[in-house]
Amino acid sequence: MNITSILLGFLFVLNFMLALIVIFQERRDVGSTWAWLLVLFFIPILGFVMYLLLGQNLSRKRLFQWDDLKKTGFEKALETQLTKLRLNQFYYRNDVTRDNHDLIYMHMINNQAILTEDNSVEIFTDGKEKFDQLFKDIKAARNYIHIQYYIIKNDNLGKKLIEALTVKAKQGVKVRILYDELGSRSLPKRSFKEFKKAGGQVEVFFPSKFRFINLRMNYRNHRKLVIIDGKIGYVGGFNVGDEYLGLNKKFGYWRDTHLRIQGTAVYALQTRFILDWNQASDDQDVDYVPNLYPEDISHGKIGIQIVTSGPDSEFQQIKNGYIKMIMSAKKSIYIQTPYFIPDSSLLDVLRIACLSGVEVNIMIPDKPDHLFVYWATLSHVSELLKVGAKVYIYKNGFIHAKTLVVDEEVSSVGTANIDYRSFKLNFEVNAFLYDEGISRKLTEIFKEDINVSMLLTFENYQRRSLEVRLKESISRLLSPIL
Repeated sequence: MNITSILLGFLFVLNFMLALIVIFQERRDVGSTWAWLLVLFFIPILGFVMYLLLGQNLSRKRLFQWDDLKKTGFEKALETQLTKLRLNQFYYRNDVTRDNHDLIYMHMINNQAILTEDNSVEIFTDGKEKFDQLFKDIKAARNYIHIQYYIIKNDNLGKKLIEALTVKAKQGVKVRILYDELGSRSLPKRSFKEFKKAGGQVEVFFPSKFRFINLRMNYRNHRKLVIIDGKIGYVGGFNVGDEYLGLNKKFGYWRDTHLRIQGTAVYALQTRFILDWNQASDDQDVDYVPNLYPEDISHGKIGIQIVTSGPDSEFQQIKNGYIKMIMSAKKSIYIQTPYFIPDSSLLDVLRIACLSGVEVNIMIPDKPDHLFVYWATLSHVSELLKVGAKVYIYKNGFIHAKTLVVDEEVSSVGTANIDYRSFKLNFEVNAFLYDEGISRKLTEIFKEDINVSMLLTFENYQRRSLEVRLKESISRLLSPIL
């Protein structure tokens, strides 16, 4: 028996043992289990490497230290809200929060998401407008700036942001930048040389332990947060790079949705940033000091819950929020997402909504930034075309918005796409908004986007070529691990 036969035999046994682990130990859902088994058995050696890089299960690991949250008063405030909700003694400032008390309660129980009802919200759909306002807020900062993005590019916008933050650090403002290593892989460490010299701090989420190899490749921090002086917060879909200003020829105009929040919902954004920062930091942990949570920052009447999710959690909090919202729909549902790869539970509630007479509207991009995901998206929207959903293909560039609006009353905007990756693998954050005004604005934005979109009918979809059908079939089969 030669060395090659021995090696192949060893790899076969190793592959078989790994398959047993996928089935019995990891306790994944059935879809992802079968997808991984297909990968392992049809491409055994490469599949083994892919599993090491992409297949770890973090659900049993405690990554974030919640113990210090008692210092913020959040825990006590949350307990008070839960008690009042259970006793029907909670004071609702408007009918929308009252009508969605069960959704609010679910987020409190499942995600420790406190409800705040004193916020104002500004919606940005254009990158230039969003970053113009962000740079104004950075310039006006007095105490500290917390920046967290999945992607920071080493281009004009990325350099401009780091330069602006360096100026503030020189002025004595405490500036912290947290970015995801995989998302920001084109960003060299030397980009922060002057920033660090000025007193700024930088941390990297899940950095590589080996050069060019990241064993947590599949679990990335997809959140985009900015908190300034504890009074202004940003959350949404825009990353940092010239393409988000519409300057990439491949994508053209970049259509996204981002929120600028003022009010005590900023406290929740602040807490999320600190948890993520302290997880990434070895020696620069942030303490929950009072000036991070300034008093008297009420700024409006909009109800908001900041909901987060990640692979470290047993539950898929943002997906559960989407399902709960859709289940409550009586008239209309508006969804904008670059990737539409729902699991069976989310697809079923959307089918039921269609069959119940609810108007279901979905908008997806005309061009892919990830080919397999694009073909899987087309395959999944076809399931809803059959039951009467309206599907729009955005033609004016690339749509990256992650929004859901139900009955023009309650809405969600954040970083989570409608796919397995956002619900199960990435660390995400969404704002759930209980306000008719904001929900109507988001609906109006959707309707304006229809003017630069094409309605996809089931008849047109049926005319797709054999090549497209094959691509969709393969992509749908692999969708649980895309």
